[in-house]
Amino acid sequence: MIYNIKRAFTILSLVIFGGVLVYNCEPEPDSLGEQLFLDGAANGNEVSYDVIAYNIDNNDSIRSDASKLGLATLGAFSEGQFGLQKASYYTQLRLPAYDPDFGTDAEVDSVVLVIKPLYASDSLTTTTDENYVYTNVDGNVDAKKVVNTYPAVKYGKAKLNDGKLTVKVHEVTDFLGGYSDIAYSDKSYATGMELGSKVFNGNVNSVAITKDSDNSSLFTSDAGFRIPLDHDFFQTKIIDKEGQIELKDVSNFIRHFRGLKISVTESDGYLVQFSPSNVELIMYYKADKVDGSTTTRPQSTYKFSVGNGNAHIGHYQYERAGSALQMAPAPNTATGDLKLFTQGMGGNSIGIKFKKEEIDKLKELYQKNKAAIISAKIRMYTDPTNWDNKYKKPNILTIVQVDKDAQDKLKTDFTQDLILLSGTPNFAYIRAYDLEKNPAYYDFTVTQSLKDIVESGKDYENKYFKIDMGMFLTSSTGNTLAGYQYTSRPYSTDRVVFVGSDPNNPDDPKNPSREIKLVVTYGTK
Repeated sequence: MIYNIKRAFTILSLVIFGGVLVYNCEPEPDSLGEQLFLDGAANGNEVSYDVIAYNIDNNDSIRSDASKLGLATLGAFSEGQFGLQKASYYTQLRLPAYDPDFGTDAEVDSVVLVIKPLYASDSLTTTTDENYVYTNVDGNVDAKKVVNTYPAVKYGKAKLNDGKLTVKVHEVTDFLGGYSDIAYSDKSYATGMELGSKVFNGNVNSVAITKDSDNSSLFTSDAGFRIPLDHDFFQTKIIDKEGQIELKDVSNFIRHFRGLKISVTESDGYLVQFSPSNVELIMYYKADKVDGSTTTRPQSTYKFSVGNGNAHIGHYQYERAGSALQMAPAPNTATGDLKLFTQGMGGNSIGIKFKKEEIDKLKELYQKNKAAIISAKIRMYTDPTNWDNKYKKPNILTIVQVDKDAQDKLKTDFTQDLILLSGTPNFAYIRAYDLEKNPAYYDFTVTQSLKDIVESGKDYENKYFKIDMGMFLTSSTGNTLAGYQYTSRPYSTDRVVFVGSDPNNPDDPKNPSREIKLVVTYGTK
């Protein structure tokens, strides 16, 4: 199973309102109106209707500040449909306590930055060195060293360049702002000195060193990736500033040491993710310790506060030149787009509108034949030609409704189905099917939304649905959704090409086009 960071966000949880989001099984009617099928009370009919589906360009930008960034993303990945996506990470750091006393004649030995990418905990390789010699202040100690190695969870080309990424750490010279400040993913911040660099081979390691004589622990580390940093920089920036104003309080410190940027040099490969709250920056140093007439210099450990409670920002760069997305026609909100592109981390969204002539057909069915809508789904297929690859298909996306008022102001909210029906038996706002096949398809429940239009006459011409990569996040209690605007889209690595709207393509049951459709099940007495 994939290692799951335990945080208040519960970012990988799939439980919403007591309804389950995704089933990978055969399609089934909603519980809403299913009583019409009982005891032969009604004849069920399933009919597909055209919709207008189009691309929404988000200018490759999204809020990616601390309030939005459940996971940090690092790496680079390029493919023909969406082009290049490159992700780096900015973070502040703080002192665990201000106005520190490092001791007499303190000197930095080493500094290490530890990031802990998500990894597959069920894929374990263990190496043991029974003859390891551990060196500490007391000299050499006979020991045993056990290293557990796990593959990091990757999105992209995991084997390109032998699975290696060159990770670099730079000092940030621009002020990153405060923890609650808004920041966007396309903004760059100036950097200065390179503080460290190390090749990441795609795996994370945990280490345990125990003494041979009594099996006591000498050293342990959680599974992660350790990057050595320049110890002279920290001597000057931290130790030599002892007693000075730069280390007296938070405000002065985050303007003195403005932060770190973690990035990769490659332009293709894969993306990995880690929790900002689990990043560690550890400084090892020595200082004089006087005991009577004896002076020793034992090593001490100083851990900075990184990520959690600090400003931290996801930075995403895109190069769309030559990609299918870059060459696609401008979004057509009147009749729809043939291909639909959607991508997390600021990429495209999808807009979907009901067609007037199709709504008129449904209203006529309702008025003349007393047809009751039992189930309504927006069904979307992945493009079997343009998205025929081995990249993981997402098991979940989000859908919201957007209303436009007379002044063209937009109001976004959950769909009426999520608001009113999420607690009913068998309700799921999305169901995903055939994720291991080509194509896969997704059904988005819009039953109540359609009933409001057809049976209650509510407006639909100034309304559309918006679909995005990611999932809705739960509240701190884990029992309700935090809000329509709280999703994992700011850090979702997924992307997919769907089959869109084709007004010139005739419906042919024997040769389905897999065009996006509104699939309605209705019953008549």
